[in-house]
Amino acid sequence: MPSPIVQEIKMPDGQVISIETGKLARQAHGAVVVKSGATMLLATVVSNEDPIEGIDFMPLTVEYREKFSSSGRVPGGFIKREAKPTDEEILVARLVDRALRPLFPEDYHSDTQVIINLISYDKNVAADSLAGLAASAAIAVSNIPFNGPVSEVRVARINGEFKINPTPAEIPSADIDLVVAGTLTSIIMVEGEMKEVSESEMLQALKAAHEAIKIQCHAQIELASKIPGAFPKRQYNHDAQDPDLQKKVEESTYQKVYQVAKSFLPKKERSKSFKQIFKEFIESLGDAADEKTVELAERYFGLVQYHAVRNMILNESVRLDGRGLSDIRPIWCEVDYLPGAHGSSIFTRGETQSLTTVTLGTKLDENRIDSATYVGSERFYLHYNFPPFSTGEAKPIRGVGRREIGHGNLAQRALEPVIPEDTPYTIRIVSDILESNGSSSMATVCAGTLALMDAGIPIKAPVSGIAMGLITDESTGQWAVLSDILGDEDHLGDMDFKVTGTAKGLTACQMDIKIQGLSFEILEKALDQARDGRMHILNEMLKTIDKPRPELKPHAPKIIRISIPKDLIGAVIGPGGKIIQNIQSETGTVIVIEEVNEKGLVEISGTDPKGMEEARRRILDIAFVPIVGEVYTGTVKSIQTYGAFIEIGKGTDGLLHVSEIDHKRIANVSDVLKEGDKVEVKLIAIDEKGKLRLSRKVLLPKPEVSG
Repeated sequence: MPSPIVQEIKMPDGQVISIETGKLARQAHGAVVVKSGATMLLATVVSNEDPIEGIDFMPLTVEYREKFSSSGRVPGGFIKREAKPTDEEILVARLVDRALRPLFPEDYHSDTQVIINLISYDKNVAADSLAGLAASAAIAVSNIPFNGPVSEVRVARINGEFKINPTPAEIPSADIDLVVAGTLTSIIMVEGEMKEVSESEMLQALKAAHEAIKIQCHAQIELASKIPGAFPKRQYNHDAQDPDLQKKVEESTYQKVYQVAKSFLPKKERSKSFKQIFKEFIESLGDAADEKTVELAERYFGLVQYHAVRNMILNESVRLDGRGLSDIRPIWCEVDYLPGAHGSSIFTRGETQSLTTVTLGTKLDENRIDSATYVGSERFYLHYNFPPFSTGEAKPIRGVGRREIGHGNLAQRALEPVIPEDTPYTIRIVSDILESNGSSSMATVCAGTLALMDAGIPIKAPVSGIAMGLITDESTGQWAVLSDILGDEDHLGDMDFKVTGTAKGLTACQMDIKIQGLSFEILEKALDQARDGRMHILNEMLKTIDKPRPELKPHAPKIIRISIPKDLIGAVIGPGGKIIQNIQSETGTVIVIEEVNEKGLVEISGTDPKGMEEARRRILDIAFVPIVGEVYTGTVKSIQTYGAFIEIGKGTDGLLHVSEIDHKRIANVSDVLKEGDKVEVKLIAIDEKGKLRLSRKVLLPKPEVSG
């Protein structure tokens, strides 16, 4: 049996995390087991020795999978094995990928795969809080080139106190919930949601997270120092170089590219002009332009574009479309565009456009989640679609991509804090991106807000979003924060920082960077500039619709909720569902019944108020429970010498004694009441045998007493 090497991490709050290597998955280039409580993650990394030819990016893939056996469960559904990754697994994998990717050397192009498996689960230890640490530790004990270590923690503010890696049960009560990745010196990645908090409060959370991250990075360094195979890192030479060709490309094209960048052309024209410059350069090479030379020249030309655009922004404070650093592109909005939807909107900012719909449903329309670590449902969810025509491309559509899942999740988290907790509806938002040139996820947030207000959902406050960019020059120390970035500014820049919020405060954020980290000075500047941009965008949105419509659309479903005794749920449903099915078919409604807090919660939905009211009446007839003190309109069923029996509910009679009919003496009951009469009575008592005593006279005015 191998002797594993173990590194223990003791966090300031008492949490203990262990990293073990050398026992499992020893043929991987790096493998660790990270354990906290009974939660255990196996992380492995493999990187091929040879590079992929003809690419200029890091071919990294990250997979995160949760084994159902980790929590003692069998997969639900017909197929009893783990299949394609769930949305939640994809979101965790994206968090890890975005933390790792900036730290691989720019010229390292070997196919690299990180796989993280949840192999044991403790309900008190969130697995996603440890995934980034596990991935980085696996790389740290390998010989793969990496400018880490990096680590990732979850920070939540609960009752005013910051907690690192809270339990899953604690997270819902937090007003700040962020996943933060960083190195020893700076923040690399941020994503999370907040309940309208200030920018300064968010920065406090990031600082608290960074202190914990530094502890975990030091532990990885110490662990790696104990692994003989971790040093030295492998030697590689993945980028062929031709200094003379590079110099020629720069001298021939830099000024031309700079001038095109300063011409403030639209995206397509700018791209066409850049291609023409490169084409003319290749033609100038004549017979020397073989395939290898063209390939190298194309890479060097990309560097020319990179430096020319960045230098223009830093030196002249002007951008590709002529805007200043903090200027927002023109915005136009429209609501109620689609007559068949329950709510709809168009939000267009520059060359980015979202057509968004809101659909209202019942409990039957909830998004059900059945994973290894969570079983439940969502009554509010958002789907984001990014068709290829939105960027003028023709590509096959192969299902929902990881990027679409990630962008949709961010927009959902941005809007969720303003959805009323007591809304009876399941709400589905769908954003279809029709044009894209920068920050379509933030367009989705803005369009989602407008569509919710158009649908008549009484949101707590409207939400807007903005994407912030960054250009830096390490040699000079210059940097510039950009508001509302274009696609090219995202591609050529150092940061994509998406920030959403209301006029009161932040609701969500997502930050990715391409450099080795950000200072808190830059983060603070970006957040302050983002606030100004968000408020400008919000004011533009409110010119179209400034508050939710007072009523739902006529064709939107309405919902009535009533409560019945738990032991009468079966009576309403009937044998084989016969009774409830009849009520639904005869009233044109949809009825859902569930047991909540020892009661039956009945949800009746439909578009016809009369049908809904009839369904409600029929259910209450079946599930009738008399309540002492309540007033009922009953039907006289029989007359007796001592009083009358009144039916106040289906199959439920009570005695209206002759002495309770009126304040004056009644000699003959039939003189006052007849069978079939409707009479208003109050239930005054239920005796030990369950018999009901009714009174009519308590509802009548007392006769005046003569002097």
